[in-house]
Amino acid sequence: MSTYEQWQDTNNRYLATAIADLRTRLERLANDAATGDAANLTPPKTVPAKKDSWLSGLLKREPVAATTGVGGLLTSTTRLGEPHNEPAEAQESKTAGAAADDTPAAVLLARRLGLSDFERNLLLLCTAMEFDTRIGALCGRAQRDPSKPYPTFGLAMALFDNAAWDAMSPERPLRYWRLIEINQPGAQPLIGSALKADERIVNYLKGANYLDDRLAPLLDAVTGDVHELPLSQQQVVATATTHLQLGIRGGSLPLVQLLGNDSASKLQIAQSIGAALGLHLHRLYAETIPAALADQETFLRLWQRETALLNLALYVDATEIDRVSAQGLTVQRVLGRIAGVCLIGVREPWPGFGRDALPVDVAKPTPSEQKAAWIDALGSDAAVHAQRPATHFNFDIATIRRVAGDALAATHDDPSRLPSVLWNYSLGRARPTLDQLAQRIDAKAGWDDLQLPPMEKALLRQITDQVEHRGIVYDDWGFRERMNRGLGVSVLFAGASGTGKTMAAEVIARELKLPLYRVDLSTVVNKYIGETEKNLRRLFDAAEDGGAILHCDECDALFGKRSEVKDSHDRHANIEVDYLLQRIESFSGLAILTTNMKSALDSAFLRRLRFIINFPFPAAAERQAIWRAAFPPAIDVGGLDFAQLARFNLTGGSIQNIAINAAFLAASSLSRITMRLLLEAARGEFRKLDKPVNEADFRHLESVAGSA
Repeated sequence: MSTYEQWQDTNNRYLATAIADLRTRLERLANDAATGDAANLTPPKTVPAKKDSWLSGLLKREPVAATTGVGGLLTSTTRLGEPHNEPAEAQESKTAGAAADDTPAAVLLARRLGLSDFERNLLLLCTAMEFDTRIGALCGRAQRDPSKPYPTFGLAMALFDNAAWDAMSPERPLRYWRLIEINQPGAQPLIGSALKADERIVNYLKGANYLDDRLAPLLDAVTGDVHELPLSQQQVVATATTHLQLGIRGGSLPLVQLLGNDSASKLQIAQSIGAALGLHLHRLYAETIPAALADQETFLRLWQRETALLNLALYVDATEIDRVSAQGLTVQRVLGRIAGVCLIGVREPWPGFGRDALPVDVAKPTPSEQKAAWIDALGSDAAVHAQRPATHFNFDIATIRRVAGDALAATHDDPSRLPSVLWNYSLGRARPTLDQLAQRIDAKAGWDDLQLPPMEKALLRQITDQVEHRGIVYDDWGFRERMNRGLGVSVLFAGASGTGKTMAAEVIARELKLPLYRVDLSTVVNKYIGETEKNLRRLFDAAEDGGAILHCDECDALFGKRSEVKDSHDRHANIEVDYLLQRIESFSGLAILTTNMKSALDSAFLRRLRFIINFPFPAAAERQAIWRAAFPPAIDVGGLDFAQLARFNLTGGSIQNIAINAAFLAASSLSRITMRLLLEAARGEFRKLDKPVNEADFRHLESVAGSA
């Protein structure tokens, strides 16, 4: 027989004995009532509550840990009578939580929730209604009223010794912890109202322990193995655990604030803290905390009750909540009163909880720790492939293990595919968050498609090399130890429209095999104060984690010069620019910004850029190369005179437009692309750009085309 089965047998015998005693008492009281000698059901003299009662801590708005037995929870297990190091499957089973002895559930519940002997007996009377069908009829007989086949306060006071009037108080455990339900219709006195044991409590007393189903929809159990964290995060766990243990011993638990923008790392640290304290962690999203005060009170009472019946810790994820918003104020109100071990994930410290709070900074593992995690997850045989994902992606330890494990499993039969599969899996893991904030660009252009002078091309290759080898320079060579900003690569492409700035961004992305995202200004810029900064923060954070290249087209709309403050709108616009200047400097990825109005940019912004590349207007030689590259290989271009076409003073973007328009003209006439069609399309492009059309040049080219 297992330890739990032994305890279950003990608990059942305790309940059977208690119910048999209740039947005996009820039968005696019923017989006395039948002979007219029943005891007066008038309640006895009130026993005043002690000044240092269990409720004093609640009235002082202190955590209930010391008075509800949270200290005992730390040494108890999910199953009564079983050791704490039982398997995870047993920990998750729905069985009674109790100390590692033969203590029955009813005695343990009374101890943890502060019930007197009378209150415990009253609760057993209500529970017996669920276990023995004879109890109801006996209750009616004992009360000399067959229409009352249920327990009442009056019946309990006549039935048990040491009866106390204050057991009916809403501040005493039976009603405060909602262990019983009272059915009091109309003007019926409280003392004669029907009592019913809460379903959760009935099951607990029988040995089935589970999270209250009124809380279950709001909470997510954080399950899975607790992996060893890197040293930087282990120090966070040790700090928080030490303060919580001191709070448990002193009876005043601090609220732990996990600070930072990495929700995954904060959750892993919260789980490790819970495991160190012997508690099971549940996550509550701040958005789901009820707004109505009555619902908040119900939530608080039920959660406090669950912390006494189960080994629980709460992690509230409020990373995306504004502290001064209505929901933020609700979170502060609720967490200021909540009992037990509680942690909250926020970006910055929140004041206003009205209780002791412990803020601790949480960040992703350092780059060296991430690289070590990649090596450990891939194994010694594949460790050589760890450098590239460690350089370009900023993942937490759990994500690294998951990506590496999936890639190894997918390439088990062909290890040569591991580098490409590992890279694609990493991209897939990083992509979903950023897709909501920017537009993905499918990079198709290569170096041969880019027609630029040698110096500008050399600078572009230098940008690519710096991004590819930043892990070696910053981490292996120690430059990160000497720098706290400017670790990213921010570049500006300046030049007239159509000179190849966007194509150059595509070339770099294709060379690095990194995703390229164009910032969608329509979703980033918001007229409401503070919203633009929030959107930009989310955008930069997501890009850093996913190794994405950010492409901000027409960046002068965001990075324009700060103006003299004349009203609140000017002040707000300057604040946005200030935030951007700071964020672009702290961004650790590759940001490519393009503009055709370099003079409109703030000088402080230009100083923060690693590279500035001016895209010149293409010369005749470049224009001829652009004309040749404008047509796919499948098109016959033998009759086209590219040298003559290069005489048109046009950018690469305009040349591409002409080529496309000429192709549609040819398709509509079911002919091939000719010089005449190209010249017709060129006239349209000149008119669109409000450029003068030199008819002499056009007639010359038409005559050349006609003679050909």
